[in-house]
Amino acid sequence: MITRFGSGGPWEERYGYSRVVRAGNLLVTAGCTATVDGVVTGIGDPRAQALTAFGIALDALAGAGAGIDSVIRTRMYVTDAAYSDAVAGAHGSLFAAVRPVATLVVVAGLLDPQHLVEVEVEAYV
Repeated sequence: MITRFGSGGPWEERYGYSRVVRAGNLLVTAGCTATVDGVVTGIGDPRAQALTAFGIALDALAGAGAGIDSVIRTRMYVTDAAYSDAVAGAHGSLFAAVRPVATLVVVAGLLDPQHLVEVEVEAYV
């Protein structure tokens, strides 16, 4: 059984996606950035953006029935390799006790040039 959860964000309807999809015991988030109420937060601060993006993902997972202890995989996309320590440090501050598998990738850019970080989170319940 597949269940889709939206956050009410403007891009979900426009681009045709869900914030979280639950397929049985597996829950997967869409990419999350540091956009809150349509405004990019933490401009110029990759750690702050990572914490906000992970917060959005974790809140969405909680709304679909998964807590942080259920997280099994994270993916982090940064627009500059120089951001990797700040973003990985933010990850560690959240997931040190959970220790999911993780991927950190440097990308050429994200949809909004003020976005320095985008994350995805998967959980199993």
